[in-house]
Amino acid sequence: MAGEVSVDALPYFDQGYDEPGVRESAYALVEEECRRYRPTKNYLEYLPPPDYSAFETEVMKNEFERLAARQPMEMLSMKRYELPQPPPGRQNDLAAWNECVDNSMAQLEHQATRIQNLELMSKYGSNAWRVHNELLVKMLEHAQKQLTDIRKNIQEINWKRKSDQVTAGAQIKELESSWVGLVTKNYEIERAILDLEREVDTLRREHQASQG
Repeated sequence: MAGEVSVDALPYFDQGYDEPGVRESAYALVEEECRRYRPTKNYLEYLPPPDYSAFETEVMKNEFERLAARQPMEMLSMKRYELPQPPPGRQNDLAAWNECVDNSMAQLEHQATRIQNLELMSKYGSNAWRVHNELLVKMLEHAQKQLTDIRKNIQEINWKRKSDQVTAGAQIKELESSWVGLVTKNYEIERAILDLEREVDTLRREHQASQG
């Protein structure tokens, strides 16, 4: 494959990393690579521009607009809780009083509903919160188990890498030793051949001298 890089380092077996000058040489290579590297394009340009407002609700949009305009926050309106009397001009108007009575009845109904909600929360809220907490605990336990499994897998991978590299390193060392032995033996054979050739040449000259 074009551009494929074959990494032949065995960090669990290789020696010599702590020797003087090795670390400095590595840093020098990295710095040289950084100097020669010049990004020429935005590596995210193929992505569409982010839409930051995709998840904004109408309330959020209005609030962001208020913050951008540096306007003060609107105070909580208590108008819905008020029980106003008919205006001065309608004090004797039965329909106006009926509207006020209807408003007060609606307010009482709202308050009754709130009281019911408080009673329901008082009765069932603690159990609902406990169930919610139990769910969070189960989610935490599941996440912790996943984390433990991932760390275990990482450790097993590292142990396997170390075992494979130590095994490969031992084989390489054995092959290197065998190669050195073979080279030495070849050198000795070549030297013996040269010695024999010189001896044969000497015997040949002696034989020729005796024949003459």
